[in-house]
Amino acid sequence: MARRQVMFTFPPELVREPIIYLLGQQFKVIPNIRRADISENKGWVVLELEGEEKDIEAGIAWLTSKGIRVDPVTGDIMEG
Repeated sequence: MARRQVMFTFPPELVREPIIYLLGQQFKVIPNIRRADISENKGWVVLELEGEEKDIEAGIAWLTSKGIRVDPVTGDIMEG
């Protein structure tokens, strides 16, 4: 199983959508939320994704197609 830490930045129209749930259901990816800041009109989430590399890649492609920015995170986000 592969693991990858990423940051999702949500556009206002997707803040209320169950994106992380759908990612886990549709792509067999286990999301582990590490940090988040969500308000009515903006949001970001840092999480660790675990699963097969092809499933993680497919999930990230789906997210970006929906307008979610996905950036890699290096190091352990819980440190410091």
